[in-house]
Amino acid sequence: MYADAVDRESFKQALLAVMERKRHWAWPSFTFGKVAKALLHIHLENEYGVYIRDFARLLGRAFVQCPIPAVRAELAENLFEEETGKLSQGRPHAELFLAYPRGLGMDLSRFGSVDLLPAASRYRAEIDAATTDRGWDVATAVTTIFLEGTEYERGEIEDGAPRRPAPPLSEHPLVKHYGLPLEDLELVRAHRMVEGGHRQSAWRIVLDYVEADRRATVVAAMERTLLMWSAYRDAVADACGVPRPDAA
Repeated sequence: MYADAVDRESFKQALLAVMERKRHWAWPSFTFGKVAKALLHIHLENEYGVYIRDFARLLGRAFVQCPIPAVRAELAENLFEEETGKLSQGRPHAELFLAYPRGLGMDLSRFGSVDLLPAASRYRAEIDAATTDRGWDVATAVTTIFLEGTEYERGEIEDGAPRRPAPPLSEHPLVKHYGLPLEDLELVRAHRMVEGGHRQSAWRIVLDYVEADRRATVVAAMERTLLMWSAYRDAVADACGVPRPDAA
């Protein structure tokens, strides 16, 4: 049905519809501290291994495939921040992420060689395919919009739509429910410093530079990524002992 609707506004709304479904039934159990602390490492390890550790490299794949100088310039700024942190907290974002397990007293050696859940491996395989085999536009949309984005993307580009909540750092779930020291939230601080610009850049690139005859392909890739993400999050929830709603 979407294949014939290639105008810019329809493209935008289709992408937003994908992102508004990027919410998971188990997430409240994590945000309200209902997951046992002894199992929380499963979530953090899989997030790290699936994309956080390699996010700069994933962006780099989009960068090297892109023939458009203006797009490469915007991707380069995002890549520079992810790899160095020199626009925010001064350290790579993947390194800042490791402050979470370190501050929670987890075994950091597990993060050096993450044993991904099977569904996490399949999700990562989909990300790898999207960023290597399907063109710069798919690679860019999957990395900068899907992986970096949230269900609140509409608020990033449309006036009056709800924005992503930004509660005080003392209310962060890892601090409030699991005892993470506030000083270990440097990644959150970095995101709050630069992420607004990254969201605007991501949408500007995709909406302004993806060719009309490629828009349906990009949306299909985003739909596929959402499907694999949902299955991955299901598996993490199961491994962390979160009961499914239909089993409650």
